[in-house]
Amino acid sequence: MKKIGFLSFGHWSPAQQSAVRSASDVLLQSIDLAVAAEELGADGAYFRVHHFAQQLASPFPLLSAIGAKTSRIEIGTGVIDMRYENPFYMAEDAGAADLISTGRLQLGISRGSPEQVIEGWRYFGYAPGEGETDADMGRRHAEVFLDLLKGEGFATPNPRPMFRNPPGLLRLEPHSPGLRERIWWGSASNATALWAAKQGMNLQSSTLKADESGEPFHVQQAKQIRLYREAWKEAGHAREPRVSVSRSIFALMNDRDRAYFGRTDSSDQIGDIDNMRAVFGRSYAAEPERLIEELRADEAIAEADTLLLTVPNQLGVDYNAHVIDSILTHVAPALGWR
Repeated sequence: MKKIGFLSFGHWSPAQQSAVRSASDVLLQSIDLAVAAEELGADGAYFRVHHFAQQLASPFPLLSAIGAKTSRIEIGTGVIDMRYENPFYMAEDAGAADLISTGRLQLGISRGSPEQVIEGWRYFGYAPGEGETDADMGRRHAEVFLDLLKGEGFATPNPRPMFRNPPGLLRLEPHSPGLRERIWWGSASNATALWAAKQGMNLQSSTLKADESGEPFHVQQAKQIRLYREAWKEAGHAREPRVSVSRSIFALMNDRDRAYFGRTDSSDQIGDIDNMRAVFGRSYAAEPERLIEELRADEAIAEADTLLLTVPNQLGVDYNAHVIDSILTHVAPALGWR
């Protein structure tokens, strides 16, 4: 295990028991948690993106703010739903955020997950082309985005511009060199993992996956990762890819931890998501010694190079920093971290 970061779903709720009661709270606390995680030695701060929900949505202002207040930690998403995105405007936003963070952006993108409204991307002005599904549209947007990140000129300059142009065709600005290699695809199936490998994207595999064999979640996910790496090699890419998996992991260090997570269900679950039979990975909650033993048996964690810890962000910055610190201090070193 080379890197460990956190993944926040960015929920907020006006409920009395929530420490995150408004959109302002979740944005400011997300920045504070990223700063705290960097101080604790974590490697990454990642955030989910959902629309029409009391959760984090447009990610680039948040990523830029974190980039300006930190110096080392990777900053990413898991994932941006490409069905909602204008690839051209997104390329400009991503370039700016990456330059502000001095090249620390790690953008997870995908076809997306079920949203709060029916076909929400239509409200953003997007619709699948003839013969396309919404998933096809999301992948098409992703391909355009990846092409733009190469930084090659494609637009014919105005012969009478307001400002002097460089010679040749123009590209989008600001351009951040190297960002193209730090794009990840969030894949729920073996087929989309193979597609991501061919496209030269890193792989994000979450806490759910299409149930393609009936085997335990971590076994199916490990096989997905191995298939992805084989496809990457066959595609002939020059660099080594990165692979992350997400897990809900809690070290029970005190009575508060046990009260929150001591009765966590520790088995996989089967369900349907977007008309797909899916297997949802188990959560881990135990004292550190037992946690280490259980995590060593997780085949997908062993296959990945990056582990993202899903955090209960509504419990506030201090408690989530404690959750992260407990794993980094008492569990991660035994798994080969650092």
